[in-house]
Amino acid sequence: MASSKAHHATGWAAAVIAAVVIAKGGGEGWGWASIVGFVAAVLGSTAPDWMEVAWWSRSRRLWITHRTWTHWGIAWIGLMLWAYHALGTHPWAAPAFGFACGGVMHLLADWPNPLGVPWIAGRHSLNWWKSGRCDLLVVAASWLIALAVSHEFWLQGGHHLALVRHLRTHF
Repeated sequence: MASSKAHHATGWAAAVIAAVVIAKGGGEGWGWASIVGFVAAVLGSTAPDWMEVAWWSRSRRLWITHRTWTHWGIAWIGLMLWAYHALGTHPWAAPAFGFACGGVMHLLADWPNPLGVPWIAGRHSLNWWKSGRCDLLVVAASWLIALAVSHEFWLQGGHHLALVRHLRTHF
């Protein structure tokens, strides 16, 4: 498992990815949907862990075994695909897409350690290092992915000017 700090740092990268994809795929440009998706991605990046905790009880113990249902890759990827296709047509698509982006990023950060992640049926591990080690590598990789995804949108798409115009008219 990546450390809590690594999940938060990769969550911010997932939030950038979600905001960019929502702005481009939602057909709305840079707007509230992107902001909501950004916030949802930050929350989603730690969700596989906090969804396991029985927050309603005083003991706050796990009510689901760690890295089972809440870390199931098919569910997170399925939510992300549904939300992506619903962008611009369903009001919950943007927050769902952001939340799923954060969740998938969490799974990617957990994948390299020996415990692995249940992508399909059983757990699979890249078995590269033990938990909490190489967090800097995981965070750097997530931000490189975020830069690659946003490069087309910001530099090639000319949307940086649209963002400036949006901020100028609303603030």
